Amino acid sequence: MAEGSRGGSLAFGQVVIGPPGSGKTTYCHAMRDFLSRIGRSVAVVNLDPANEALPWPCALDIAELVTLPDVMGSLGLGPNGGLIYCMEYLEANADWLRDRLQGLRGHYILFDCPGQVELYTHHEALKNVFAQLAKWNFRLAAVHLVDSHYCTDPGKFISVLCTSLSTMLHVELPHVNVLSKMDLIEQYGKLAFNLDYYTEVLDLSYLLDHLASDPFFRNFRRLNEKLVEVIEDYSLVSFVPLNVQVTQQEGTGSPACTAAAFCLLGATGLETSAVNRLGAGKQGNTARLGNDLWQPKEGERLMSLGLPGPCVLGWGIQAPLPSALLAWAEDHPEPR
Repeated sequence: MAEGSRGGSLAFGQVVIGPPGSGKTTYCHAMRDFLSRIGRSVAVVNLDPANEALPWPCALDIAELVTLPDVMGSLGLGPNGGLIYCMEYLEANADWLRDRLQGLRGHYILFDCPGQVELYTHHEALKNVFAQLAKWNFRLAAVHLVDSHYCTDPGKFISVLCTSLSTMLHVELPHVNVLSKMDLIEQYGKLAFNLDYYTEVLDLSYLLDHLASDPFFRNFRRLNEKLVEVIEDYSLVSFVPLNVQVTQQEGTGSPACTAAAFCLLGATGLETSAVNRLGAGKQGNTARLGNDLWQPKEGERLMSLGLPGPCVLGWGIQAPLPSALLAWAEDHPEPR
């Protein structure tokens, strides 16, 4: 992983980003659980200097280098300014990160990142850290988590779309947007449209019409129309719904984690015969699913995206596919 090395071994992982409280740390724990269950060496790296009380152990913690309370106390900064300083400090001390990552060779690495939107939309420090990781032969995918409750408010959903688009363009990594906490969405009220409307980001003119019924947003219709035009012109944003609280099923290990990983595979457009077979109700096992997904062309693309492909993961266990995975496949019967 030496800087500038082209012949060194590749390392793979995810950078988990998103607003505060979107479930980044919970996602990292669930994904680590999934990868561990299928025999893959995995490590979680905490890059959030504000995360003082980690609920689970991590292989590397930025607190060894800098912490937000120390920065706020010594420099008189607030939490937002302190986080930006911490990321700039990490960028300036990239050698520290490189040395610590040397001990994690052979691991699939999950980077748990800070929950400050500015770091992903326009500030350069964290983007430069990701670029430095690429120079060290890391192949990363960005997993951007957004709380699903924003779907219940059309105005907030447009804001989330703009933020997600800005993040995708700024971070410049293979990108998956995830609607987290799907188990709680019904608690926030009834959705104006079906869930597919929000995940696939369908014709947003219907959303504008819905906003027009609100006296406040009626005054900003032209502004909303321009924002929607930008989103639709780029046509990049879509979401994968995720609920990591799926009840554990007998004999399937952790279906929530398996479904989460398969959703990420699905978002790349790589699910072909596997999803067709599952959608037709033909159950199989994880080894056969891995064989279906791991075609030469698809495998090469999957690895280039930095996502944990079946062979990279060591996906060879003989186990029934979890019900959560089958349910997801039934909702996506056609290859993308």
